[in-house]
Amino acid sequence: MKTEAITMVRIYLTESESKLQALIKRLHDWEHIRGLTVFRGISGFGSSGVVHTSALVDLSLDLPVVIEFFDIPERIETTLSHLSEMADPGHIVTWPASILVQKKHADRQ
Repeated sequence: MKTEAITMVRIYLTESESKLQALIKRLHDWEHIRGLTVFRGISGFGSSGVVHTSALVDLSLDLPVVIEFFDIPERIETTLSHLSEMADPGHIVTWPASILVQKKHADRQ
């Protein structure tokens, strides 16, 4: 096995922001991101200090949502420049990572 350099990205939102579906569509259809997962939190808060949480008595939920995706660093850099109007830069976190990739048959020894 060998590794390939990628950049991981997390975008933090709340359900009430109504940005989730538009971001997924953008990342899938326009940016052709390699992989994406959405996580729904049970509790969280940001710089506003407002706690978003679930409780048994809640009728409508405004829970934290995290979009996590990855691709090669160059594609992520371009993608992030396109997301400036869709997500607050203060809610976007990136870090370098690597993925395991299988060698092609010709590369095997």
